Amino acid sequence: MAFMDRIMPVVDQTITALERAGFIEDPIAGNRYSRSTSIVSSAYKRHGRILEAAVREALRESNRHVVWQDDKFRVSRAADALVNSQSPEQCAASSLPYGDSVRTLQIDMLAYDSADNIIRAYEIKRGNGQFDAGKIRSIRRDLLCVQLLLKSYGEMASYKPVAAESRIIFYYGMRSIPHPWSLDRRDLDEHFGFPVLDHIEQANSYFRERLHRLLEAR
Repeated sequence: MAFMDRIMPVVDQTITALERAGFIEDPIAGNRYSRSTSIVSSAYKRHGRILEAAVREALRESNRHVVWQDDKFRVSRAADALVNSQSPEQCAASSLPYGDSVRTLQIDMLAYDSADNIIRAYEIKRGNGQFDAGKIRSIRRDLLCVQLLLKSYGEMASYKPVAAESRIIFYYGMRSIPHPWSLDRRDLDEHFGFPVLDHIEQANSYFRERLHRLLEAR
């Protein structure tokens, strides 16, 4: 199945949800503009799910990557404690056994690269706005916890990773976490060693077209 054949249903479901969502009419904006404002506000949030799917499906076009997601990545008490006591550089050089759990994380994309035998985990965000300090601390903590546990996780999944990397993609470039822990869309093709950006932009273009048609409908 071609890339867009896998992505179009995700976009179509999003548009259907936006079309069916109710809204409160503002007495100044009136019905039409209240509807448009509600749709656009919700579209920004739902676009994140489309981006996640687009990045995963684009990388699945590569014959050197195995790609999946994990909605219940287990984080141990030891990982939380080590992140609180070590620098990011120290965490990058450390590893802990995967298995125990005091909480779980949703990993938007995991990829094992057979060319370099590295397992990588990604959180995928639009990257078109800023987070407050508390949210940034939370993102950083989760990113480093995944880093500590990822190599062992890969081994338990029957891969033989020589290294592990936990990264966050701020797609449109507003990074709340600095390089080298973060990427934006300009980095993706080189980072993966495979052209994914054109595919992702195909998905974005399709969503944009469907969204604009919905907004212009009376």
